[in-house]
Amino acid sequence: MSGIVKSSPATGASNYGDSVDARYRYWRLHIMLTMYVGYAVFYFTRKNFNYAMPTMLVDLGLDKADIGLMGTLFYITYGASKFLSGVISDRSNPRFFMGIGLMATGVVNIMFGFADSLWWLMTLWVCNAWFQGWGWPPCSKLMTTWYSRSERGFWWSIWNTAHNVGGALIPLLVGYLTLHYSWRLGFIVPGGIAVVIGAVLCWRLRDKPVTLGLPTVGEWRRDRLELTHEREGFGLNTREIIRKYVLTNKYIWLLAFSYVLVYVVRTAINDWGNLYLSEQQGYGLIQANMALSLFEVGGFVGSLVAGWGSDRLFGGNRGPMNVIFAIGIFLSVAALWLMPVKSFALLSGCFFSVGFFVFGPQMLIGMAAAECSHKDSVGAATGFVGLFAYMGAALAGYPLALVMEYFHWTGFFVVISVAAGVIGLLLLPFLKAQAAPAGV
Repeated sequence: MSGIVKSSPATGASNYGDSVDARYRYWRLHIMLTMYVGYAVFYFTRKNFNYAMPTMLVDLGLDKADIGLMGTLFYITYGASKFLSGVISDRSNPRFFMGIGLMATGVVNIMFGFADSLWWLMTLWVCNAWFQGWGWPPCSKLMTTWYSRSERGFWWSIWNTAHNVGGALIPLLVGYLTLHYSWRLGFIVPGGIAVVIGAVLCWRLRDKPVTLGLPTVGEWRRDRLELTHEREGFGLNTREIIRKYVLTNKYIWLLAFSYVLVYVVRTAINDWGNLYLSEQQGYGLIQANMALSLFEVGGFVGSLVAGWGSDRLFGGNRGPMNVIFAIGIFLSVAALWLMPVKSFALLSGCFFSVGFFVFGPQMLIGMAAAECSHKDSVGAATGFVGLFAYMGAALAGYPLALVMEYFHWTGFFVVISVAAGVIGLLLLPFLKAQAAPAGV
């Protein structure tokens, strides 16, 4: 990395005292608020496609196969970008890396709003996926350098709700623009918002505390687990860190395979849920979407409970809470499938429950990857498991559609039930793993 994007060097730490406490509190609050808004807006320029799609099909004469191919290419590119940009972001300044990425995805969305040909649309959407991958790694770096192990679950869970907020607001914006004007404004307006907020990120975000003359967060909070993590692997170069703490780290691989299955369940329910309610249960589109919206509401609540619980109940060990939530995923999916009474209220409750339990591991697995890795490979570790996550998302698309073609909704629920059950088995080793020093 070079220029303004390169991470700043550490400066001499100030003496402990009220000024350090005040500066820490000030920057933690401002970084959290800025990062929260920024990541929510990343979803403005990603999820807008889902809600503009029906009008695009009619206006441009596209078919479902074209849209499906665009979605598959997006997931594959986004997953690869999360890993590669994660490696780069570990050596970069988060304020510029994340800010430039958001501005770039905004520009791509604006261009998408003026495109007509299928190949031009596909090319732009792949470019969008690449810059979308610049959002998560800088956030994971900031969360692990400004918040310590014993409190991180709570703060990470708050930040993690940004995508629920962004995902909930964008259909309202795109729906209004599409209904009253054109689907094209559903890309141009969110793109313009992204450019503006990206500039705000470059202005208000900061790098690690040590670049501002502050002590590390472990030293500031005197957090034993955090201090152990900060000292782990001291003196290793970048290649050695990535090899030891990411590529050959057995816990990272377990988390990666778990993430595949979490995203199979999450994407399957999110993408196919309203079709299940309308086709299999006979509900109208409005009712189906109302029930599916509770999936995001459940995810919002579940993320907060999972993060808070892993801090307060298990002292920063993410393993037990991950296993509890994995069991909850299995039971919730089974209830949605096998519940003898199919009332709208009960089905809506099941969607809320699945969202509640699936978004816990969705957040905690990323956090566990950061904490099982080296302090200077957080972006690479979270990007690596993120790559696997979006492989799972891709599996919930066309491959799951083939299963449904031959085995109908029974096949759909068998697949996601098996996935939910295996998640818990893969996460069992973490009941004790994170109680030990990172990387051990």
